[in-house]
Amino acid sequence: MKKITYIIVGAVILSLFACKTDAKKTKNGKLNVVTTTTMITDLLYNIGGDAINVVGLMGSGVDPHLYKASEGDVTKLVEADIVFYGGLHLEGKLVEVFEKMEHTGKKTVAVSDALDKKELIGSEYFASNYDPHIWFNVTFWKQITAYVTNELKKLDPKNAGVYEENSKAYLEKLTKLDLDLRETISQLSKEKRILVTAHDAFNYFGKSYGFNVVGLQGISTATEAGVQDVQELSKFIIDNKVKAIFVETSVPKRTIEALQASVQSKNHNVTIGGTLYSDALGDKGTVEGTYLGMFKYNVTTIVNALK
Repeated sequence: MKKITYIIVGAVILSLFACKTDAKKTKNGKLNVVTTTTMITDLLYNIGGDAINVVGLMGSGVDPHLYKASEGDVTKLVEADIVFYGGLHLEGKLVEVFEKMEHTGKKTVAVSDALDKKELIGSEYFASNYDPHIWFNVTFWKQITAYVTNELKKLDPKNAGVYEENSKAYLEKLTKLDLDLRETISQLSKEKRILVTAHDAFNYFGKSYGFNVVGLQGISTATEAGVQDVQELSKFIIDNKVKAIFVETSVPKRTIEALQASVQSKNHNVTIGGTLYSDALGDKGTVEGTYLGMFKYNVTTIVNALK
């Protein structure tokens, strides 16, 4: 049924695009930019500033793995001058729609194309064979920032200076973010750096900052955690004296609550250390609604709970 749905969505987009061969720029002369995840939306806001119109398909708390395009999304995609998406099959079947749009002449960009695939973490759960949660590596995000900047400059050369200046300022913020995160993490002894979450969204984070990351579900939230998964992970928590485990804003908390109950049934106390942002940022207008704020919040929450 899902496959049929996306075939229909793709067909509708392509047919509408054929009728709108000149959807270039709105009356205010700005590029119409459509993004998928909140992380990419935030990135485009930082690079494009007032020079572009940015419309994000996904909001706070939305799981991109399971996202289904709406009728409103179809209109947004048709009217876009350029579409930025994660790639690596993060957005599931939507990727097929983007690839078909590219063949019609509509500009679509997978931000993951900025990265050397040799640097990515392999994954058997995705058709791309790579873990798509690349935003949890700040170095990757800096490379993606430069890549997105160049794509905007090519499509809109008259504002190239604006994009370049904004990008430079944002890259400096990302450099400071990485330093701040490392300083906060240094407060936590290495043996306590074990991060147990609802699903494997934090592997790049773990590799970058020296955490052993264990997810109850797989890399995609489309996979279900079974009783055996809960039992095995509860044993791991007890054996390693893990103090806290974490829920995620874009994943139902019942799986982590079941894990906590399993651990406590074996006379070991483990707390829920907080809610982390994994596949989506916080509410728009809040500190956690930005990439910088989200990352700082996550690290502070993790370190305080595991001390």
